[in-house]
Amino acid sequence: MLARKNIIILGFILLVSATATARDLAVISNRSNAIQELTLPELAKVCKGQTTRWPDGKPVTFIMMAPAASDMRPLVQKVYETSPSDIDDLIHAANHERKNHPAVVVVSSPEAVVQQVESTPGAVGVVDVYSITSGVTVLKVGGKLPLQPGYALHGN
Repeated sequence: MLARKNIIILGFILLVSATATARDLAVISNRSNAIQELTLPELAKVCKGQTTRWPDGKPVTFIMMAPAASDMRPLVQKVYETSPSDIDDLIHAANHERKNHPAVVVVSSPEAVVQQVESTPGAVGVVDVYSITSGVTVLKVGGKLPLQPGYALHGN
């Protein structure tokens, strides 16, 4: 009887820990940006430095944590569709011609992503939903917000 109880408790702990690591990523924007939604292909272009300006003329800067960070796995798999080392090369190439205003900025923490997006007009970034603050706007991706069924950047 005790062994069965321990197995049930262990199963519950494993279920909770698996759920805790499956977090949605949120696409956040500087509050001055007029953009409210991106399609997944539009997000991919922003992430790869292929979109240089928003419709209102503001330069686009994408802020993220290192592609190898475990939190970035849904972004790497669903947007970049390549390995983290290939993404590093892609970021370097995207920033090569944009010395004064980089296309992609890699920072060390979710808090740094939020702070950089908050302070950079035209910036968007990707963070875990639990890192969002009132200083940024959460964008819809493909018509959905984080935590909604069918959201593109749902963590696995």
